[in-house]
Amino acid sequence: MRCPFCGTDDDKVVDSRSTEDARSIRRRRECLSCKRRYTTYERVEERFRLTVIKRDGSRVPFDRRKLLEGVRRAAYKRPIEAARLEQAVDEVEEYLVTHFEKEVSSQTIGERMVRVLRRVDPVAYVRYASVYRRFKDAGDFIEEARDVMERSATDVPGQRDLFEGAEPQ
Repeated sequence: MRCPFCGTDDDKVVDSRSTEDARSIRRRRECLSCKRRYTTYERVEERFRLTVIKRDGSRVPFDRRKLLEGVRRAAYKRPIEAARLEQAVDEVEEYLVTHFEKEVSSQTIGERMVRVLRRVDPVAYVRYASVYRRFKDAGDFIEEARDVMERSATDVPGQRDLFEGAEPQ
């Protein structure tokens, strides 16, 4: 494993444990050159090869890293742990594996991710939805934010209101 900080491949595993769903192993590593620590995840490569049918009709292999990157962008500067974002993507990936054999539309993936993100963080949800649903103007964005506000925090136990303390207009 190469250190993401200095690029050497001289490291040691400090801690190793199974993730909550027992589908991967989380390894905490320390670079012996620069002494910095980083985390890696080891998972069994599954034999399924899911093809994503994009909006333009083209077909590409499913890539969980792309999905995770989109979720990370939506959650930028939000108080969400990286592990929780990984867990959200795992949840969507598990759904895809159990419900589709060969092909799935990008809309189906996006819709599933939107459902999961709605439970994780309302701001990340609106950000992701704005890209996924291709909001055309600020009005679409405001409409979606109002929908989130109208669905009270009681929809999901422990979830806060999107605009706590904001004055209704």
